[in-house]
Amino acid sequence: MAEGTSGRRRFSDKWGKHELDVLAVLSSAFPQWLTSRQIAQRVKAYADSYGELADQAAKAAFAKQFQRDRAKLAAMGIAIESRQPEYSSKSEGQDFASYRLQLGDEPRIRLMFEPEDMPVLAAANYLARSMSISSEPDQSQLAQHASRTTPRVPQTPIPGLGLDSIAPGLGTQPIPDSLVKVIDSRRFAATVDVDGEHLNVAYTDSDDLAMFVLEHPGATIVSPQEAVDAYHRRLHAASRFTLADESASRFTLADESASPVSASVVSPSISRDVREPGDPESIKAQNKKNGPAFQTGSEVDRRLRLMLFLSAHLGEEFSMSELAERFIGKPKNDDELKKFVNIIHKDINTLTTVSDDGEMAGSQFFDIDWPLLDAEGIVSATNSLGLERLAGISPQYLSMLTASVSYLAHSPLLPDKQRGQAESLYERLRRHVSPGQTPWLSLTGYELEPRSFSIVKRAINTDSLLDMEYSDGTGSTRRKLVAPAKIFIDEGVYYAAVYTDVGSAAPKDKKAYVSKDKTIDKANGKPRIWQVLRLARIEKAELVKPTKQINIPNMPVSELRKWSFDNGTDAVFITDQRDLAFIKTLPGATVEQCGAGEKVHLTVSSDSWFVAFCIAHARHITAVAPETLRTMIVARAERELSVSENK
Repeated sequence: MAEGTSGRRRFSDKWGKHELDVLAVLSSAFPQWLTSRQIAQRVKAYADSYGELADQAAKAAFAKQFQRDRAKLAAMGIAIESRQPEYSSKSEGQDFASYRLQLGDEPRIRLMFEPEDMPVLAAANYLARSMSISSEPDQSQLAQHASRTTPRVPQTPIPGLGLDSIAPGLGTQPIPDSLVKVIDSRRFAATVDVDGEHLNVAYTDSDDLAMFVLEHPGATIVSPQEAVDAYHRRLHAASRFTLADESASRFTLADESASPVSASVVSPSISRDVREPGDPESIKAQNKKNGPAFQTGSEVDRRLRLMLFLSAHLGEEFSMSELAERFIGKPKNDDELKKFVNIIHKDINTLTTVSDDGEMAGSQFFDIDWPLLDAEGIVSATNSLGLERLAGISPQYLSMLTASVSYLAHSPLLPDKQRGQAESLYERLRRHVSPGQTPWLSLTGYELEPRSFSIVKRAINTDSLLDMEYSDGTGSTRRKLVAPAKIFIDEGVYYAAVYTDVGSAAPKDKKAYVSKDKTIDKANGKPRIWQVLRLARIEKAELVKPTKQINIPNMPVSELRKWSFDNGTDAVFITDQRDLAFIKTLPGATVEQCGAGEKVHLTVSSDSWFVAFCIAHARHITAVAPETLRTMIVARAERELSVSENK
């Protein structure tokens, strides 16, 4: 037995492939159960370290290592179920557990994917996996109610590897950095009932989820219970808001030392000519870079994926260079291609020499046509120990994947070209999902943008004019030729700021639609050469090439907001702390110190949005004004509490 310098047992794994040995041993025995002792004897690396499990120390060391390997396989999508109690220090003399692979319990769906599907599919898989992982039930709590002899799988398999087996190359696709950042920041998942439909919502924190629920009237949180409790705490806090002092502090040079001058919050935007910190256009520039490869993983991960791919395509022929590109990545040159091919060749050798030392031998995964491989560099495999049953997508995961593809097709998280591809992929996937099975899916803060978002954004990116039909404040349809300059989101609504002084660059057949208002705007004392309107009001639009370049003056979003908020409400709220992150998301707000916290002044165009905002952040807000809005907030909080109590 191998011993470390500390006297502890050292696990022997010369070739770094014991997970594959475990898989080979269990798959060759399926559907029989193997005891811990049998597994320890048949997997060479275990046998070298733990022998016959003759004493408690050997049992404990084996149990610890085997659970690590079991969790590793589960993370790859391969579950090992168990029966009888797991190992404990009191199980002396007991052959303490039996194990087998979880194979063939549900049908797997196999689809054909095109190369152009891969970037979208990888992004959707990333989103679907994050939702699946964050919404998993607590297995430790479930286990408390199960019989000690009931078969159980403590390491629930994470979906994904079965998809790799029918979509090779998925693991080498770059995911846009911005998408990874957005998904990773939403670390939790909850089920929300919206008008009788259950929606899977990924959210950043309890404030974030509360805002989502309050912006969807009639919505209630179904699970988890911690999210329900956190929401109720905010409702109780909001019902106790006091009235804030609406006055703004005025400082002179003499007393500036007592309190700093108030600061303004800058709104992010998509713009032609400026790059404000964190705006979506800056994010778009990042998309041009190759993001981190998704799920490339270790050698063992790659071999597991290769093993399932060959299992799913028994008897088919694949060139070594094709497998190298699918499982490692596109080579930059011939030398790198040779290197990748050698790696794949080594992987295939590993998959065909599993535990091959006599008494402790486990069946190898494949029979490879070696003459064909040596002569023409083509891989053709047979005999996969039944592991083809792991290949493909489970119906449950396909539902989540379909929802993810649909969401990405209608959200601003992917480039336009990929969003179009996502729409096409969604139409194909939904045919394999029964009606009513596709779960609704949402990410807080990234709701589906208006239909006109893409064309307005293209006009900005290409310096084009836009011939648009839109509904005005009276509901009448108007037509106008403009130059879109910025898109910004305010109070959860998409706005476009368009420049109207475009007569000199308008084609002759479009000049009739140029409308420059030369009157002076009372709010800012400037000519009305800008128009700010909600994107949702643009009903039809087409791009128009200008006859000459337009020199559009830069206009900060804080100024543009004044063009659309002439009839807004001046509101105030006071916080119990300074430098709170959620205040930095309020465009046009001014912030000043107020005791231990801050007083925030802003112009509100939507009273209902402000009500939802204050309740969602009630754990840090102590007072609001004016009284009309405070009354609305208290009333909404009390109503939500009464609805919850009656359910």
